[in-house]
Amino acid sequence: MQANTLVVNCGSSSIKLALFDHQEQKISSALVERLNTADAFARIEGIDAPLAIEPEARYEQALKVVLSAFEELGLLDSAPSAIGHRVVHGGETFREAVLIDDDVIEGIQACSGLAPLHNPVNLAGIEAMRKLYPRVPQVAVFDTAFHQTLPPKAYMYAVPESYYRDWAVRRYGFHGTSHYFMSRETARRLDRTPATTSLISAHLGNGCSITAIRDGLSVDTSMGLTPLEGLVMGTRSGDVDPGLFDYLDGKGITAAALNDVLNQQSGLLGLSGQTNDMRTLCDLADHGHEPSRLAIDVFCFRLARYIGAMMASLNRIDALVFTGGIGENSSRIREQTCNHLGLLGFELEADLNSAHGGFSDGIISSPESRFPVMVIPTNEELVIASEAKRLAETPTPSERP
Repeated sequence: MQANTLVVNCGSSSIKLALFDHQEQKISSALVERLNTADAFARIEGIDAPLAIEPEARYEQALKVVLSAFEELGLLDSAPSAIGHRVVHGGETFREAVLIDDDVIEGIQACSGLAPLHNPVNLAGIEAMRKLYPRVPQVAVFDTAFHQTLPPKAYMYAVPESYYRDWAVRRYGFHGTSHYFMSRETARRLDRTPATTSLISAHLGNGCSITAIRDGLSVDTSMGLTPLEGLVMGTRSGDVDPGLFDYLDGKGITAAALNDVLNQQSGLLGLSGQTNDMRTLCDLADHGHEPSRLAIDVFCFRLARYIGAMMASLNRIDALVFTGGIGENSSRIREQTCNHLGLLGFELEADLNSAHGGFSDGIISSPESRFPVMVIPTNEELVIASEAKRLAETPTPSERP
């Protein structure tokens, strides 16, 4: 079976690719790791042997290797019908997915100051794929787009208004494709429409965010101007007192150095002093490693606080949903978090939680719980593939009768 849609997600040292058929069923995927180093390699799902990538290979070279392998395996014809790209930051320019042209590329570049670690590498993948497939429609799907429905009271910072007017300083939110998927999939599992479904969506992985979704629309979220704000994450601190910058400047730590620490050396890694992997942390905590136990405690407590805060933006809760690598697979984190929420009426069923919702349609809460609690695997790649296919098949104004 050959692919119809290709999804490309470029990071600073990795590339994730996924192939989908005409029915939007995933066919295969691939991962390039350690890009730009002498140890670069790629793996295709279901193939044991890694693919060799030239040392110091850039995006176009690495993509050629993987795409050639897809063709040799009969998974991809000479060209897909559509290509979807994940782009982290769309600012206020992009409220939805768009067909990529030169103007869109300029718009993404203009947003790069808001996501300097992400947008430039997203653009590198776009430019490489436009070279490789110049006639294939390519679509940008933005992490921030789903959160463009935030009301001003949720997205404005309490700083001089000119900061927003002149420099676009506001809260944008991220993981939008995942939270969008949760809004649709939760509604389906509850036999409701998205427009009549309100939920709290907790996306927990190396990056973590939580979103209040009211009648299918994002109305509050934990990440802000950048993906640093909000929950404790793998290597990111989440919320800190802004006064920390001035205080540590007096200790000889510059703002730039502290920004790097808060993004790369904090969160679970910083608290534990060992790792940002939740599975390893739980094992260390079980063997008496106190810093790992503390890292888990802080993670769960901060998450519970944000769950309570998100309730302020909703008029009802149809479900609290856990997703992402940690959210889907760590019964311990879900239990410990919900234990903080007993006053609000969240109660889990131990067997369902241990099975990650596998005995039901994702529900892990007890019958006595005031609100349903669910585990639903996210599928950001499907959202990107679906948007790419939809826009590629939509006639442009010049093509309409």
